[in-house]
Parts: sequence; structure tokens; C-alpha cells
Amino acid sequence: MKENTIIPMVDLRAQYTSLRNEIEKTLKEIMESGHFILGPNVEEFEKEIARYHGVKYALGLASCTDALHLSLRALGIKEGDEVITTPFTFIATTEAIVYVGAKPVFVDIDRDTLNIAPSQIEKKITTKTKAIIPVHLFGQPANMEAILDIARRHNLKVVEDCAQAFGAEYKGAKVGSIGDVGCFSFYPSKNLGAHGDGGMIITNNHEIYEKVKLLRNHSTFAPYQHNSVGYNSRLDEIQAGILRIKLRHIDSYNQKRREIARLYTSMLGKVVKCPPEFPGRIHVYHQYTIRSPRRAEIQNILKENNISSVIYYPLALHLQPAFKYLGHKENDFPEAESAAREALSLPIYPELELEKVKFIAETVLKLFR
Repeated sequence: MKENTIIPMVDLRAQYTSLRNEIEKTLKEIMESGHFILGPNVEEFEKEIARYHGVKYALGLASCTDALHLSLRALGIKEGDEVITTPFTFIATTEAIVYVGAKPVFVDIDRDTLNIAPSQIEKKITTKTKAIIPVHLFGQPANMEAILDIARRHNLKVVEDCAQAFGAEYKGAKVGSIGDVGCFSFYPSKNLGAHGDGGMIITNNHEIYEKVKLLRNHSTFAPYQHNSVGYNSRLDEIQAGILRIKLRHIDSYNQKRREIARLYTSMLGKVVKCPPEFPGRIHVYHQYTIRSPRRAEIQNILKENNISSVIYYPLALHLQPAFKYLGHKENDFPEAESAAREALSLPIYPELELEKVKFIAETVLKLFR
């Protein structure tokens, strides 16, 4: 390693450089076409995403936050309803619930997966419960079999938050294709990342598809005619064009992430808690997240060696000021709070050289010798 070389969490320029010719050719074509919103690239991208996931429908949106929000709207979730989810996730998961006037109901997480713990869900179900939002956090699929079993027995909808898990699999099915609807983010740093914001829903339910299709474009059913108040949530042609290029590479990108993760785990598995692998699940490592009570020391030694790291998430949602009105207190969800104290994400992206991965791991190991 060269002295003073900074290792970032993600290097978006490296991926752009490798695809520069394809991207610039596509951008030129789009600019010359004069068609920038909901055009042919969006339509083709939606078809390609649907085929990739083995579902009937896909719709491009402005963000995953919108995907979650409009999915709940399409499912009829409204004021007075309750939606069960995890407190250890990005705030967008719960923002979408609040947007429709419903109440977020938190369930603690599984210590190993960091995803919602199915064993804790049923005790939180009431007559007001209408849906469950499992999050495939960091690229690790949630236990969908157990979650769907609960949902079926209680007549609940399941909205998969796949913002961090594009291409992950659970028992042979791509995440997002398992519940009633799957929601994706194309934020630039995601496994499949745009050059700006973007999102997507996928579903096999024609009614959900048609409702979200209306809602994303001001509920326009004919030129300047609207049957309800909708939203402006359209994926643009430029982002769709870039994403179509990257979609052709996503499986190799995810495989490289898994290769990096295997190296991290082989080197660090005896000194910190590393992300586990489970039979029948394919983790795509949007983040490689370790856990240790010595997190602060690990982060300090990484910083001293010009290695980036990030804490996702330092304060679980039930303790955020934004959700004070829900009345939660410390120790209400001990596993989520423990993860918030111990979790630390290390650099991972397809272009990260294995030499640098080894250097990062060796830097951490210095603390434990």
C-alpha cells in the first residue's frame, strides 16, 4: 500500500471509468432523442428488471422511499392502521409508513442477521395491523418463509424493503419477488446504482401495479385528467439508460462483493463477529458489517491508516427524536440497540482490490494481537 492512500467506502469513479464508453454513448443518444421522462429506456429497463426477478411487473420511480410509500398507498394502508417493521434500518422504511398516516410498530432484530426477528412479530399484531415491512439489511435476506407464514395466517400484506439487496436470493427466489411487492433503491452507492436518485417496485399483483403507475404520475389516467391526488415520482431516461448498462454487470458485481466478503471473514472471523452465511440465502453485501464491543478502537485504527468506515446505524429508530411520539425507551429493543453500539461497516465495492482488503483486515487485526 502506498503511504497516504485513502481507501474509501465506495469508489463510484472506478465503476464509471470501466463503463465510460457505454455510458457516454447512451447519454449522447438520450440527449439527441429529446425524450427525458418516462421514455423508451424506462420502459425497457422495467421489462428487464421484471425478467431478472421473474415477476410480471416493474415500475421505475424517483426513489426507494417513494417505492415504499406508494406501495403502502396502493395496498390501502391508511390513517389508524399499523405496519410492523424493524427499528434497525434507514429512516425511509418508517417514513413511508408515517406518510400514509399509519403507525410504525417496531419488532426487535435477530442477532445474527440484523433483520427483523420473525419470532417476535406475532406478539405485536393487533386488529389494526395491516402489513409487515421486512428489510433485507446490508444485502442479507430476511427469513421470508417465517414472515410469509405469519402474514398469511393473519391476512397481512408484505412489502419487502430491498434498498440494500439487489440480486440477493432467498431459497432460489430473488428478494422483492417473494412478498406482495418489492421496493428497490438505485441511489449511486447501491449495488445497482444510478448517477442520481432512482427507485423501483416489482410485483405480480396487477392491481398494485396499476395503482402505483397512476400514483407516480399525478394519478393521470388521461391527458390532464386525474382521479385522485397523486405524486411526481418518475424515473428519468438518463438514470434508466445508465442502469440498463449496469444491470448487465450486476451478477458479476455481486460475485465480486461476495469474494471480498469471504476474504474479510477468513481473516477477521476469530476477532470480531462477521456477517454469517445461511443455506438457501445469497447475501450480496451492500455493506460488509462487523460487530465488536471494541468498535471505537477499530474505527480509530482504521482512520489512522486512511481507511474509511461507517457506522450504520448509531441510533436505532425507536430512540430517534422523530419517533419520540411512539413512547419508546432504552432497552425496549435490546438487540437493535446492541447492534447500534457494535456495528461497523468496512469498505466494499466490486473494484476494491484484494490487496487492499487484506490491508484493511490486517489493520484491524493489529488491535487483537
